[in-house]
Amino acid sequence: MLHKDRTAAGQFLAKELAAYANRSDLLVLALPRGGVPVAFEVAKALNAALDIFVVRKLGVPDQPELAMGAIASGGVRVLNQDIVRSLRLTETEISREEAKQRQELERREHLYRGNRPLPVVRGRTVIVVDDGLATGATMRAAIMALGTQQPARLVIAVPVAAPQTCQEFESEVDEVVCTVTPTPFYSVGLWYENFPQTSDEEVRSLLVKAAKRDRESAMHA
Repeated sequence: MLHKDRTAAGQFLAKELAAYANRSDLLVLALPRGGVPVAFEVAKALNAALDIFVVRKLGVPDQPELAMGAIASGGVRVLNQDIVRSLRLTETEISREEAKQRQELERREHLYRGNRPLPVVRGRTVIVVDDGLATGATMRAAIMALGTQQPARLVIAVPVAAPQTCQEFESEVDEVVCTVTPTPFYSVGLWYENFPQTSDEEVRSLLVKAAKRDRESAMHA
């Protein structure tokens, strides 16, 4: 099954999450950038607040697409020890990549969030959304960081995922929703008809729209 684009994927994913609609404690968190258009549709359909959770993949030197781990807001760092050992990566190499990605993480936090405070996670039902799961390094960093903030329920939701990665998360969160788990998987982008890179401007625009929607909803509540 191919998703037309991230918007259509989000609408499809929202149907799988319908049981969470209209809950007063619900928070949808998107992993920028690609997760934001998906999460925007999920939050709209579920009548939920939308925010972002910034995570950055740590790429292997000379192989930036291969994730050796990831970092997230709050100083969290997760490493794929199998890759670190097999490629004999040194702490110096890892720290160099982390410093570079930490700069980008902070840039995105400022660009997307501005002066808005971080969302309250404690005691809430949190659905973390991305446009897909390959190795899961980025999502793993996100749920480690979020887990320390004591949500009442933590859910991972993606339109497409590698089957093994999806299964691995089942023991780490309260629920995993992977609408499509093709075999062989290869890559996330392969399962979308249109998969352009999401721009910073698109992320900001969708967050502004979501915030406006939340204000209007609160006024009519």
